[in-house]
Amino acid sequence: MKFEKPFDLITILGPTACGKTRLAALLADRLDGEIISADSRQVYRRMDIGTGKDLDDYKVNGKTIPHHLIDIAEPGTEFNVFLYQQEFIRAYKEIKSRNKIPLLCGGSGFYLESILNRKMLVEVPQNNLLRETLKNKSLEELVSILSGLKKLHSNTDSADVSRAIRAIEIETYIIENKKPEQNFPEIRSLIIGVNPGREFVRKNITQRLETRLKAGMIGEVEKLLSEGIEPSCMMNYGLEYKFLTLYLKGQINYSDMFQQLNTAIHQFAKRQMTWFRRMEKKGFKILWLDGEMSEEKKLELIITYIEAESKGDKKNSPEIAHGMDY
Repeated sequence: MKFEKPFDLITILGPTACGKTRLAALLADRLDGEIISADSRQVYRRMDIGTGKDLDDYKVNGKTIPHHLIDIAEPGTEFNVFLYQQEFIRAYKEIKSRNKIPLLCGGSGFYLESILNRKMLVEVPQNNLLRETLKNKSLEELVSILSGLKKLHSNTDSADVSRAIRAIEIETYIIENKKPEQNFPEIRSLIIGVNPGREFVRKNITQRLETRLKAGMIGEVEKLLSEGIEPSCMMNYGLEYKFLTLYLKGQINYSDMFQQLNTAIHQFAKRQMTWFRRMEKKGFKILWLDGEMSEEKKLELIITYIEAESKGDKKNSPEIAHGMDY
């Protein structure tokens, strides 16, 4: 299919276990495109099962769809949204230079929004003097200081002492330094959301967790810990790594690990949908697909919509959105 304006990018987003990666791969095959991952954990090498890389999803019609921003950082090193923006722009320009279609796919709301709102972030250096003044303060005191610098929209910056100190460091830098002018690529994105519905995603999450545990997820975490990655660091890499680390350290038994992790992933999926709703309130237009439709039906609706929009044919543009029930 020949891809025409008005879109420079197609974004496929949705909660965990909704099938968005496979849909993006099938769409990339139809459009002669390449995928840019928007997953905050899949950037790390050797963290495959726990992050759900599922690389087989990229195999379509006997070929592997090119994909970017996966396996680009070492476990134990910091990778943040500032670095993600830099890597995205590099990959985006490379794909465009080959006259291919970029597809952004993932469920990390912060990473997705950092691209779609086109606001260039600034790298903030470590402020040792400020850190020295904050090191003995309690989390409650740090959160109080942070709330005086900015409005707190989520619990991420106040999750622990180290994150609160880093958040204060960033806000202090922004206040004291004028942001340099940086150009973000002019991007107009079609945003497609996959809404699987409560029961569908609940079943998928539990089944997928069972499958990944059988596939060796515990061994993966054990190997990473044996490489010298601190348990406290490992637990910051997401729910699977948190609960499996607790299990491997003998702090919880297998049954409790499974039940608590399963529940936490379900709660995480709900938080993802809450983030996407908030994006809509900010003005992002997300066209929602029923996640329980067949892949063929989803593709047909997206292709028909793109063709109609490319021709400016609003009259025959299909209505693919439906109410979000998650």
